[in-house]
Amino acid sequence: MTDTVLIIDFGSQVTQLIARRVREAGVYSEIVPINRVDNALDRLKPKALILSGGPQSVTNVETPLPPDWVWTSGLPVLGICYGEQVMVSQLGGVVEVGHHSEYGRAELEIVEDCRLFDGVWTKGTRDQVWMSHGDLVTKLPEGFKAVGVSKGAPFAVIADEARNFYGVQFHPEVVHTPRGGDLISNFVHKIAGLPGDWTMAHFHSSEVEKIRAQVGRGRVISGLSGGVDSAVASVLIHEAIGEQLTCIFVDHGLLRQNEAQEVVELFRGYYDIPLVHVDACERFLKALAGVSDPEEKRKTIGGLFIDVFDEEAHKLGGAEFLAQGTLYPDVIESVSFTGGPSVTIKSHHNVGGLPERMNLKLVEPLRELFKDEVRALGRELGLPGSFINRHPFPGPGLAIRLPGEVSEEKLDILRKADAIYLDEIRKAGLYDEIWQAFALLLPVRTVGVMGDQRTYEYVCVLRAVTSTDGMTADYYDFSHEFLGGTATRIINEVHGINRVVCDITSKPPGTIEWE
Repeated sequence: MTDTVLIIDFGSQVTQLIARRVREAGVYSEIVPINRVDNALDRLKPKALILSGGPQSVTNVETPLPPDWVWTSGLPVLGICYGEQVMVSQLGGVVEVGHHSEYGRAELEIVEDCRLFDGVWTKGTRDQVWMSHGDLVTKLPEGFKAVGVSKGAPFAVIADEARNFYGVQFHPEVVHTPRGGDLISNFVHKIAGLPGDWTMAHFHSSEVEKIRAQVGRGRVISGLSGGVDSAVASVLIHEAIGEQLTCIFVDHGLLRQNEAQEVVELFRGYYDIPLVHVDACERFLKALAGVSDPEEKRKTIGGLFIDVFDEEAHKLGGAEFLAQGTLYPDVIESVSFTGGPSVTIKSHHNVGGLPERMNLKLVEPLRELFKDEVRALGRELGLPGSFINRHPFPGPGLAIRLPGEVSEEKLDILRKADAIYLDEIRKAGLYDEIWQAFALLLPVRTVGVMGDQRTYEYVCVLRAVTSTDGMTADYYDFSHEFLGGTATRIINEVHGINRVVCDITSKPPGTIEWE
């Protein structure tokens, strides 16, 4: 069984980053919310525990606390922020409210050496960390000592090295703590003694065996969207079970230039995977006629996608399993400690609803992976770099990059402009620096002059952002020369556009996509 670090989630906004840092150290990790942790010890048999931060206060009667086995199992434990405070509180120390709070960057001073700091910090050094706490540890439990202090936290780092219990008041998982990843690596390697041998090659081979064990001689259908996740999942499943898999590619006519052709060639030609290509372009355009509200567009596309997929699956007949490209962030969010009603920013388009409607069992080989790990698996499987390194693309496709009503004319104009924009980005060597770049076509026309003639054409918007996970994003700062050259080329080569503008809004307050 794979060595696992169990991360107990108390509702921090950045718990996912803890899992990522552990995996970057070559050790497998799983997140379990505190309200579902009861059987985690038996189920996962972890070799170490990390307690996340959270918005609660240990001084409240109703605050969530870890079960007693966390402290009696003999496993190494690292408590982060709230995790440090519950460690102190449950083991006999004191945490109080009403003291000086620390939010944002702070200076940490190392006052004692310990194994957590090995090769990172030494006694007497100072370094930047990122704090976010209101409560304060004021008395340590027996056996602990302070090894790091800050202006607002006299027990910013604590250690009971006899029991391998460590606590940090700051957040080592965020980029604002520059050496934080090294601390987490020290915890899993030098304190927990884990070898760091969890690699994508290891995941690849073990997942193939899992798929074979789950599916047996059954048949699987997979919905290809043209995106990286569904493609990697399908290639992995095909390696495991061969022609027991059939892919269904619903072409809704909302893809980028030549994208449908590339998907068909990749799966039928390169991988020789059984593929049903459904040209449903006319059905989708007809369904979208007169629809301009963004949510209604998404629901229309999602509902019709399910209808078309269901029709084709019934034609094939005999399938027992449905493959989905579910990723680990989706799994975490579905069982999160802080789960519950929240404001809907925008609906997400996927194959949700299909398993219940079609009475199929799910095969989700990527449900333990983050997005960057999916790309690494794609490379491991031999998928072309040009495919797996593509920028994210929304399920509803170009329909949500056309504010207002969707039409075939607008789609054709947008495809051409988008292709030119991405071509210029690639030629400038900027593609891999950018998280996502795309063109939009606004539902307004403006007056222009071309060849001494008056024009009245559409406005094209260029959007590009940098990000690490898509949760926040900054606009990409193109040079004026690049923007000017790209705008000139779009206006000269795309009939229907006479004005190009650039979106320089960050997320938040905006979103990356417009709809």
